[in-house]
Amino acid sequence: MKFICQKNVLQEAISIAQKAVTGKSTIPVLEGLLLKAVNNTLTIIGSDADLSIETKCEAEVLEFGSIVVDAKLLGEIIRKLPNDNVEISTLENNTLQIYCQKSNFTLVHMSADDYPTLPQINENMIFNVPQCILKNMIKGTIFAIAQDETRPILTGVLFEVKDNKLNMVALDGYRLALRSEYLETANTISAVIPGKTLNEIAKILEDKQDMTYITFTTNHILFNLGNTKVISRLLEGEFIKYTSIIPDEHNLKITAKRSQILNCIERASLLAKEGNTNLIKLNIQEDNLIITSNSQLGKVKEELSIILQGQPLQIAFNSKYLIDVLKIMEEEEITMEFSSAVSPCIIRNKEVDNCIYLVLPVRLLNN
Repeated sequence: MKFICQKNVLQEAISIAQKAVTGKSTIPVLEGLLLKAVNNTLTIIGSDADLSIETKCEAEVLEFGSIVVDAKLLGEIIRKLPNDNVEISTLENNTLQIYCQKSNFTLVHMSADDYPTLPQINENMIFNVPQCILKNMIKGTIFAIAQDETRPILTGVLFEVKDNKLNMVALDGYRLALRSEYLETANTISAVIPGKTLNEIAKILEDKQDMTYITFTTNHILFNLGNTKVISRLLEGEFIKYTSIIPDEHNLKITAKRSQILNCIERASLLAKEGNTNLIKLNIQEDNLIITSNSQLGKVKEELSIILQGQPLQIAFNSKYLIDVLKIMEEEEITMEFSSAVSPCIIRNKEVDNCIYLVLPVRLLNN
């Protein structure tokens, strides 16, 4: 194998494929990247058995071939080379030579025959979503996945297509995040994608209107971004029926400026670090919201103007859960709906109805 490739192009392709290499695999060949040079195209594949990323870039291929090289080492070397053409060629005894200007590396490589083949997915296009929308939807839900493995299905995000709508839902037992976008498709799909996969895809997606083509099989999902394909195993099991968790009715509703309420909660939470509960109390009055927090460190009281529909209420929350939601919402005005001091709070945009966030309150002794 022998090819020449521009350093920046090669570096970007390696960094994309490298996102699938965890460095925790028991199979040595999965610590490496598979490089295939054919017909003036260099294909680089990284995989950890659950997640595989294949990306292609232009290269001047002088000799066809494929090898596996240690992902971390190759990435470090290419990153530190000067901005010029890089020539990579195989020598005898499983060695690889990397040339760039006056730099010359010789590495040991592994055989491409030992590298596992990617799952075969028949790409009869199921549907497509603009990259910027998909990236935004991932960002708007991924924070609410469960971090512990006690219920593996909750470590993923539900990907649901029905009624010409794409819904993405994450929940961890304390909060729920739902983002929706309209799609022109008659298909119906329900699958749970591992949070790790979506985290890596979000890093590859760009803030532009280019399409992401998505294909499902019973066990896998394929995201095709043109030069890059991401294949992931789906999580097995039944996702929680999230629609039954979201209350239909509320007794009171407040409208507030998102940035103001976020700033007040962030300041109040500075004194709420005690015992990991991050406890803050909300005292909802007629046109005022009073946020307080007490700990051994001291007390804090924040006030802001709100519009209230309904009866006053006192309720407490883990401030971290509210901050996570308010940070990723995009509209300047939001609404918060409450039923009682022990029922969930529902947070929505005031204008565009494309998200629902649910946060459970903390029960206080006097409740």
